Amino acid sequence: MHADFNLIDLISERHVQLRKLTESLWNDHSNIYISNSEWFILAKVYQKEQTTISYVTRQLDISRQATHKFIKSLAEKGLVIIDSLKDNKKEKCIQLTELGQQYLEKNKSLKNEIEDKIKEEIGTEKLDTLKVILNSDWGMES
Repeated sequence: MHADFNLIDLISERHVQLRKLTESLWNDHSNIYISNSEWFILAKVYQKEQTTISYVTRQLDISRQATHKFIKSLAEKGLVIIDSLKDNKKEKCIQLTELGQQYLEKNKSLKNEIEDKIKEEIGTEKLDTLKVILNSDWGMES
């Protein structure tokens, strides 16, 4: 790490490092590539069981067209199902398939392995403190 980096740069650098590690571990265990944006979409769908594409689009910091492209890719991989809402034919909803749920659980397991390695390096107390700090309200909601 860089001693002259500010907090934002440090967090950003660690985020990139952790995302690359997570992606690498996944690719070592699976023959289906899933991008970071696709993982984010899967996680959002998992949280709500069934959600609309417009909800997912609002959660991502990418264009509506890109979100649709990622969701279409996830459907082609058999990880989500796209369907019309019963009372609103214009709005589409997505939900995880059984395979999508399995992949999300496997990815969560890989992330837990990474977290365990971090705990070994910095200690349980520091990891717990870091998690409390990252989960706290920093008063910067946009």
